[in-house]
Amino acid sequence: MNEINLSRIDLNLLALFEVVLEERHVGRAAARMNLTASAVSHGLGRLRRMLNDPLFLKTPKGVTPTARATALAAPVADILARVRNVVATAEPFDAARSVRRFTIGAPDGALAVFLAPMIAKLRTTAPGVDISVRQLLPETKARTTGPAWEPALTRLESGDIDIAVIPTGAVPARFVRSPLYEERFVVATRARHPFARDPTLDRFCEMRHLLVSLTGDAHGFVDDMLAKEGRSRRIALTVPNFMMALSLVAETDLIAALPSRLVAMHAARYGLTSSELPLPARRDQICAVAPKSAMMDAGVAWLFGVLHGAGETTRSPGRKRR
Repeated sequence: MNEINLSRIDLNLLALFEVVLEERHVGRAAARMNLTASAVSHGLGRLRRMLNDPLFLKTPKGVTPTARATALAAPVADILARVRNVVATAEPFDAARSVRRFTIGAPDGALAVFLAPMIAKLRTTAPGVDISVRQLLPETKARTTGPAWEPALTRLESGDIDIAVIPTGAVPARFVRSPLYEERFVVATRARHPFARDPTLDRFCEMRHLLVSLTGDAHGFVDDMLAKEGRSRRIALTVPNFMMALSLVAETDLIAALPSRLVAMHAARYGLTSSELPLPARRDQICAVAPKSAMMDAGVAWLFGVLHGAGETTRSPGRKRR
């Protein structure tokens, strides 16, 4: 196999390819890149020779990509994204001027709490910064907050995500951990639900329950707590995420044990009320976690601070509605 001489490859040609592919018109691509139409045509000629394909065919309305060009679209976009990220991290980070994209991973119950205040902060301080969100899931066989989130740490070290927001009390020394807020569970019901008038353990066990369970397993940590009291409950419905749970609890007689801040933030929208869980309180620390090596990147360190600020706004949820 002949080695390709990378020194002869101009990355600007890949950027030109991306713009022409998006515009489907040489003149518009030239205007967007502040080039002449002749310079774009010349660049396309070099690309055609380099890739041994016509790439773009003339039409009355502009150009249309060949099958080869269409197949190259995703790989070229990935190459350019990686190059831009490398260059961005090499430059001094300025949030106000940055156009970087960061990836945050978290379970959906936490995302529903901190995303809105974080996006509001970015809008005023870093309007060019974009965020990608990945839903993180606990290890299905683990019921504690520690080992359950080990897959999240693996994804951090692989670079799949920049920062994780997870319920964890401790992380290995190679990670940085910053508590954002403390979470506990409450019983969420629709407004004027009879349970709210008599939120006892007996009534709790008599109710039909909704459980958030990605796998459909009708057993959660509340069931473990009930078992210690010699009690049990009926899980009438499982759903895969917390936002669906809020909607269904609001529209049915089902009740659900849900994170208190999630309920407090969305109670008015869904017409919900909350009651204390009639069981020993369980509190989890929701923390931002990142590898220490990643924190050497000024952009990641800045976003870590933004998340801490977003957590501040969630630390005193509104009083429960009755």
